[in-house]
Amino acid sequence: MSVHDRKEDEVRRMLDTPHPVVRPELAVRAAERGRRLLRRRRALRRLGWVLLLVAVVAFCVWAALVHPWVAPPSDTAPPLEGW
Repeated sequence: MSVHDRKEDEVRRMLDTPHPVVRPELAVRAAERGRRLLRRRRALRRLGWVLLLVAVVAFCVWAALVHPWVAPPSDTAPPLEGW
């Protein structure tokens, strides 16, 4: 007898035994839990998008006020006077 046949026989014996009794409210509780998980996941996704939007707006406001793309004035040379 090969290993495959032995495992198949074990599975068949397990499936031939009587199945355990399932509580009637189990499906209702599982559906409620699924809805709760979906609500939580949806809320976290919305929160993530809102935080990303706030970060983008804050960066745009900061960039508009500070102008980081402008080079700072050079203070190494003395001012030219009297030309």
